[in-house]
Amino acid sequence: MNAPPALNCPASPLEDPALRAKVAGSSFYAGMRVLPVAEREAMFAIYAFCRIVDDIADDEGADVATRAAALDRWRGDLAALYAGKPAGQADFLRDAVARFGLQQADFVAVIDGMAMDVAGPVQWPDYPTLDLYCDRVASAVGRLSVRVFGMDEVPGLALAHHLGRALQLTNILRDIDEDAAIGRVYLPREALAAAGIDPTTPAALVADPRLDAAAHWLVPHAQTHFTEADGILAAKPRGLLTAPRLMQSAYARVLGRMTRRGWAAPRVRVGVNKPLLALSLLRHLLLG
Repeated sequence: MNAPPALNCPASPLEDPALRAKVAGSSFYAGMRVLPVAEREAMFAIYAFCRIVDDIADDEGADVATRAAALDRWRGDLAALYAGKPAGQADFLRDAVARFGLQQADFVAVIDGMAMDVAGPVQWPDYPTLDLYCDRVASAVGRLSVRVFGMDEVPGLALAHHLGRALQLTNILRDIDEDAAIGRVYLPREALAAAGIDPTTPAALVADPRLDAAAHWLVPHAQTHFTEADGILAAKPRGLLTAPRLMQSAYARVLGRMTRRGWAAPRVRVGVNKPLLALSLLRHLLLG
């Protein structure tokens, strides 16, 4: 699709100091800050978009209809952006879209993933539905990102597919209790059935001692995606690959730590080790 022409744009979330502070405090920032300026700003625009629509989906102070309408307004503004018209709240994406050929379908996929949360809450989906959710909220972001990284299409799309799913499944395993507190359970029904669990409520599920077995059921799926992503990166395809290498290595370590610890109560949330992330960044910069 042709890139939209430049237009005067309204006040931009890219200038929001609170949003920039969130980025600076995230593990995402370690890889982003070593990108060239244009690529770094494009990645910040993608992050800002994802943060905004995620906040809509998670806004427990608004009812379902209000949040769904807010997501629909984003769809309309994106359509206007790609039609070369004034795009309202989506206008801050214009430069990144034009410079890197970001695809409308990938932005819309992210919104569709948020809509699944709004329409839900998502509770013990079957595995194909979980995989679709991961594609929308994670791999679609990867498809936007690999264009900014300058990757060729075939390895770029493959990396987005596998690394996006690996990261999202890791997040699901890390955030079981936090998600259950807002009525969401992303563990698939196949995992629960394998553990002998017939789910009733999120609260009952997180108190069930068999949850550990259900969580372990999902681990090999995440590990397979990490392995595939590692193989793609090891082949050294064209592109700025420090950021995805960092995310792959950092989150694979998180998955490994969780797997060794297990998911028996009381669970302790495992986060990214930021000093180790800094050392990984140095290693990648020195070794390429």
